[in-house]
Amino acid sequence: MSAEEIANKLWNLCNVLRDDGVTYHQYLNELTYILFLKLSEVKGFEVHLPEEYRWRGFVNETDNNEAFVRYRKFLAEISNKTSSDSIKEIYADASTSLRKPVNFNTLVQAIDKIDWYEENDRDVMGDIYESLLEKNAGEKKSGAGQYFTPRPLINVMVDLLVPKLGEKWNDPAAGTFGFMISADHYLRQKHDDYYELSEKERKFQEEEAFSGVELVGDAHRLALMNARLHGMESKIYLADTLTEFGKGLKNFDGVLANPPFGTKKGGERPTRDDFTFPTSNKQLNFLQHIYRSLKKDGKARAAVVLPDNVLFEDGDGQRIRRDLMDKCNVHTILRLPTGIFYAAGVKTNVLFFTRGTSETGNTKNVWFYDMRTNVPNYGKRTPFTEKAFEDFIKAYTGGIGYDEVEENYDGLVSNERREEIKDERWNKISREKIAKKNDSLDLGLIADSSISNGEDLGEPVEIAKEALAEIQEITKQLNAMIKELS
Repeated sequence: MSAEEIANKLWNLCNVLRDDGVTYHQYLNELTYILFLKLSEVKGFEVHLPEEYRWRGFVNETDNNEAFVRYRKFLAEISNKTSSDSIKEIYADASTSLRKPVNFNTLVQAIDKIDWYEENDRDVMGDIYESLLEKNAGEKKSGAGQYFTPRPLINVMVDLLVPKLGEKWNDPAAGTFGFMISADHYLRQKHDDYYELSEKERKFQEEEAFSGVELVGDAHRLALMNARLHGMESKIYLADTLTEFGKGLKNFDGVLANPPFGTKKGGERPTRDDFTFPTSNKQLNFLQHIYRSLKKDGKARAAVVLPDNVLFEDGDGQRIRRDLMDKCNVHTILRLPTGIFYAAGVKTNVLFFTRGTSETGNTKNVWFYDMRTNVPNYGKRTPFTEKAFEDFIKAYTGGIGYDEVEENYDGLVSNERREEIKDERWNKISREKIAKKNDSLDLGLIADSSISNGEDLGEPVEIAKEALAEIQEITKQLNAMIKELS
């Protein structure tokens, strides 16, 4: 049975639990608790669990009431009865949403019957969990989409930044840890699942190479589980990057992130004191944090998903963009299509940059690629896949593809190669020209043919929804500005 088939089977079990009042988000948390028990048996670390709380005991228990009472006792006690840091973190403040013992037994028996290995002996537990996270993110009522970046986008960002063995990578707004898991997978594929490494090198990759920070407890729990199921013992902190804690996150070789949208707590500024331009805009603060957290060796690099307002906001926004272009080589900005994230109508971009060795003058030109204008509306009818990025990848790599880009440490090819690409969506704009536009990076979009072609406008209800979403986003920004000014 494939990972996708197993994920569908597990997800469909949620329908059985609806009469127990369990929401999709609660169900995924419940699955996390129970899956980890099964994982402890499959992976052979049941030694960290008291004997009465081991998986086989729940499977073989014939009295549903007795099994459920023991399960609730397990959730309440396990953090104090294990020496495993992973188990302590995953079950911190755990409680069950289930109310009926028979429903707990239904989950246990269904999970126990699943074959967790494909014919090629590949462990698919991580793939299955990733599919469950994606299904939860796609369930609008769960509100989990904000913690999940589309997998095709993650993979492209990772591939273009070219992670290397021995490097330290971080996601300061980790969500379910998708970026770091993809970066780890990238390296495992290229290095025989780390079997070719020494014990010391393998330990570094599994425990120190990738790290993250997540503010929300439930998302942090899912991130820990996701990492463990993918064979990673990464440190994922339950903390806020924009507080004093974030000051210690530095000297990374690479950062991949999709910071949360919106303002901080209705307009409050960050509590850390090391930002030159503290602002109520969370994305601008995260951007400052990210480029400051990179090594100053001319090789450390980042790719960050940011909404349009970061590209054009005046005041601190302008000053932060200028500081970014001074300290880093902001070499590429990808204007993403609308509708690929949980918030309909939010327009986003990916900024690719490399930290310079000096503090000024590092950006000479910025290349823009427009994936937004005159493109299909992505959704159920037109799935968003990696194929959508083919032309962008060709432009970014100067037509040479991923393999040759890997030869260059920071995954960046020369301007000469990029200039050979003939694509109306691909444009280079000089730093001087950007400065004349008040350091705005809201550039690089081609002419929109849909303005003159009514047939391409789409369904009226979708247009209205998108307009409403944009108005709501503008209103949020204005309210934050009013609060700050007053």
